[in-house]
Amino acid sequence: MRMVIFIFKLILLVTFLVDRSVGGITSILDDPLKAIKDELDGLTFIDQRLAIVYPLIKNFKNTITSDPLNITGSWVGSDICSYKGFYCDNPPNNLTATTLASIDFNGFQLTAPSLDGFLDQLPDLALFHANSNFFSGTISPNIAKLPYLYEFDISNNLFSGPFPNSILAMTSLSFLDIRFNHFSGSIPPQLFTKDLDILFINNNNFIQKLAEILGNSHIFYLTLANNKFFGPIPHSIAKYLSGTSEVLLLNNMLSGCLPYELGLLKETVVFDAGNNLLTGPIPYSIGCLKKAEVVNFAGNMLYGVVPEVVCAMGNLANLSLSDNYFIHVGPICRGLIKKGVLDVSKNCIPGLPEQRSVVECAAFFAKPRYCSYMHTYHYLPCWLPGFSDSLTEPAPAPF
Repeated sequence: MRMVIFIFKLILLVTFLVDRSVGGITSILDDPLKAIKDELDGLTFIDQRLAIVYPLIKNFKNTITSDPLNITGSWVGSDICSYKGFYCDNPPNNLTATTLASIDFNGFQLTAPSLDGFLDQLPDLALFHANSNFFSGTISPNIAKLPYLYEFDISNNLFSGPFPNSILAMTSLSFLDIRFNHFSGSIPPQLFTKDLDILFINNNNFIQKLAEILGNSHIFYLTLANNKFFGPIPHSIAKYLSGTSEVLLLNNMLSGCLPYELGLLKETVVFDAGNNLLTGPIPYSIGCLKKAEVVNFAGNMLYGVVPEVVCAMGNLANLSLSDNYFIHVGPICRGLIKKGVLDVSKNCIPGLPEQRSVVECAAFFAKPRYCSYMHTYHYLPCWLPGFSDSLTEPAPAPF
């Protein structure tokens, strides 16, 4: 009887390995026979799917060179669902089965030279989170063949090189977080045509013209901060990010004048373009951001009058315009200053504290300043009581 069970389990395992190879997820186990032996060494699994991933986990464990929290100390035995960082559930194609569905290594501080041969071989994986470890290497193209993987987070690790193009072929991906790594070069424009909800690529070394990457998407949270994106904020931003809740562009090298189309980002709650090289006045249209709670243009070279219509936005919790060259604020804006909502320190506004020196302001305005579409700065693409009636020019259609 034991021999029959042994042969049956051996057939199941070999059949699975053949099926996965035919399906495109080629096993990269160093020794398949050793894996089979390990699987049958007195271990009993609640589901054959867990028996298959057991040798993958064991091989990955052997590649880990540092484990200060002794996480892998729990990676022993057949109860994979109780391993630290591993979570089981029913796979979508079989609600009576049990499989490894998600991995959460966040904060484990594990060190390994690669995730290849492990991550890309887990056929039922839906979520992979590995924030704050010391993983490096490349992302295998086989990751695109995992049918259920929709959340992928390798943030705060040691990955480097160009953007991992293998991600572009992932059909189920909706959450991508590769921030705080050492990726460099450019972002493939195809990334912005994917069906992503959340995209965090901040704190890398990407360098590219911003207008080259924005494309049709329904991204809710977009973070491009702390890279080297350059060029102007394109007029098309409203077309491509019309449903985006958070747009973080701070600490890049963006330049040029602000497009009035920023006022068409009707779903935006947070817009942060601080610490760039932006210049020109603030368009009145930004007053149409009815959902905006945080707006940051600090650390640029903006100038002119702070529009009262912008200060009148009803949901504002923080409006930061410090470290620019504004010359005037009206009564509504002064009310926000008193409430601590508006910060206009280090500007050129007479009568307010913590302003730039007269010499510094004079030197800035001594150079000619020009924006090619100044006529759009008084357009309002929405109706606002007390402001719209005084503006007779209709706002042009968005690009």
